[in-house]
Amino acid sequence: MDRRNFVAGCLGLPLLAQAGGAQAQAGLTKIIFPFAAGAGGDTLCRLIAQEMAPVLQRTIVVENRTGGDGLIGIKAVKGASPDGSMVLVTTGPTMYLLPMVETVPSFDTAKDFVPVSLLARFEFALVVGPAVDVTDFKGFVAWLKAHPDKTSFGVPSNGTIPHFAGSKLEKDLGIPLTRVPYRGSAPILNDIIGGHISFGITTLADALPQHRAKGVTIIAVSSAERSPFAPEVPTLKESGIDLVADAWYGMWLPAGSPPEFASKLGAAASAALAKPDVKERLTAIGLIPVGSNAESLSKELAANTAFWQPIVTATGYKIEN
Repeated sequence: MDRRNFVAGCLGLPLLAQAGGAQAQAGLTKIIFPFAAGAGGDTLCRLIAQEMAPVLQRTIVVENRTGGDGLIGIKAVKGASPDGSMVLVTTGPTMYLLPMVETVPSFDTAKDFVPVSLLARFEFALVVGPAVDVTDFKGFVAWLKAHPDKTSFGVPSNGTIPHFAGSKLEKDLGIPLTRVPYRGSAPILNDIIGGHISFGITTLADALPQHRAKGVTIIAVSSAERSPFAPEVPTLKESGIDLVADAWYGMWLPAGSPPEFASKLGAAASAALAKPDVKERLTAIGLIPVGSNAESLSKELAANTAFWQPIVTATGYKIEN
């Protein structure tokens, strides 16, 4: 299995966000983001780095450590000194799915990291194209049953939330589905529009432009509540599927980091995410700013782990490491 296909992510190029004026710098903090440059995660890291630097009176650098489905960056922070010099920002699914699918887990999130804050959420969408002439989930299920030879669906890569959400959907509907892994959302949408696959599960933000242009139809979203970006679209739960499958970005420090610094860091991140201009820029790219604390992040991680573990285990999917 090509490990590059496991997760899609985004990471900022090195960015220096410095405190202004005569404020003294207390040190250097590197925000390690373990994916390549681009898209929402990049913007998220850049924005909070700029806002947090003057508050913390530290120089903040956003640095990408890509590779190994995010493991290169995760391991860098895992092995870092607990002195505030290195912080991890990555997707929640990276932190709970990787230990589930690796044959030998490379890390234990609870033991190897100190939680700081949940930063922002993003959602997934179930998308159909012109070849599937339906407008709602009920009609979609009826269409699948009537076309058992046309149940191929696309996901941005294997081993991701869309992958396992598709497995859950297959089980709940009792309809055999054929998963087709892609590299990102764009080729999925192109093949849906072209009728090469019947539907896809991908990020809502990527699907919205084509949905609004009527190239595709989003018939359900994965979040617990209707998305502010597409309030007319029902959730999967509203449609009768017991599945909430949104994703999120979180922040962690290496194990042994002082809880006082973790609290201060989380407060600075939350304050940055509460600023109107930051909110506006993030919502424009399909991210829902959150900002929380260590306890909330730990609860979110635990709940997601408990929910997805049996689903992932049932698929038998593993990555050799």
